[in-house]
Amino acid sequence: MVIAHLTWRRLLRVHGLLLLALVATLVAAAAIGPVGLDWRRAFDPSMTSPDAVILFRTRVPRVLLAAIVGGALATAGATLQALLRNPLADPHLLGVSSGAALAGVCALVLHPVFLGRTLVVPAAAFAGALASMWIVVGASRVGGRLDSYTLLLVGVIYNAFAGALLMFVNSVVDFYQAHGVLFWLMGSLGASDYRVVGALALYTLTGLGVLVMRARDLDCLSLGDDRAAELGVDVERARLVVFVAASLLVGAVVSVSGMIGFVGLVVPHLVRMLVGADHRLLLPGSYLGGAIFLVCADTIARTALGGTEVPVGVVTALCGAPFFTYLLRRERRRAGA
Repeated sequence: MVIAHLTWRRLLRVHGLLLLALVATLVAAAAIGPVGLDWRRAFDPSMTSPDAVILFRTRVPRVLLAAIVGGALATAGATLQALLRNPLADPHLLGVSSGAALAGVCALVLHPVFLGRTLVVPAAAFAGALASMWIVVGASRVGGRLDSYTLLLVGVIYNAFAGALLMFVNSVVDFYQAHGVLFWLMGSLGASDYRVVGALALYTLTGLGVLVMRARDLDCLSLGDDRAAELGVDVERARLVVFVAASLLVGAVVSVSGMIGFVGLVVPHLVRMLVGADHRLLLPGSYLGGAIFLVCADTIARTALGGTEVPVGVVTALCGAPFFTYLLRRERRRAGA
């Protein structure tokens, strides 16, 4: 059922509470680390003390990057779940992240100097995400219609294929480039500065804005193409716009952070339980919820073992794999019923 009535009071209350929770999470995450801080020296106006460097040049940009990446992945997951009418849809599980990473790695290897990560890699990652989505969705059509379980199976196969190609690239490049490939495979938020954070925020907020403008279309498309057409939606145009916007989100964050899985699966379901299925609430709520989730996961990754940092993709997988199993069993019970 499409929810047509949404008051400004509810909209502001839901997003305001999530925004407050995000701000509190950002502050707490920036304060936590393997090295203790002297807050008086950290906020010294000269900004030359080691505490100030640790806080403002290492922790703050990393925490902000985690928030942006998590928000983009969660928004892309919520979008794909509605567009594909599959509660198990996720950029990582469907191979979209792997395709973006493969294209980005190839661009990085073939053009290590010319414009490098500033333009070529993000553009390649975006193209890889868009092509991967087109391949997976096209191969999942049965009799002209999209089959949910075929989609999941094709996505898993494509994910494994792209992963194998990434490992092949890793085996033929030199040592320094191989280290970069491993970064894409495991996911990392370590290398960041304010310019990267600002550019990525611009990309992802643009994609989020486009998707929020299409929130009503997503509500209708989640009911099926025929029903959406009856409600006045230009199905093909809406699907194209949503695919491009979701690919922009995935390609942008993968070009910076590598493959971080399960954020787009776990967060939209949790947010949907809190705010409902109306995408006017769900999409911004997923962005804020994904930001909170990945900031917490990254804080665990960099502090759980003291001075040894765990890839953040490992933490999200440990949280997401059991949740995916639960969702899969629930959907199979529903199908059986």
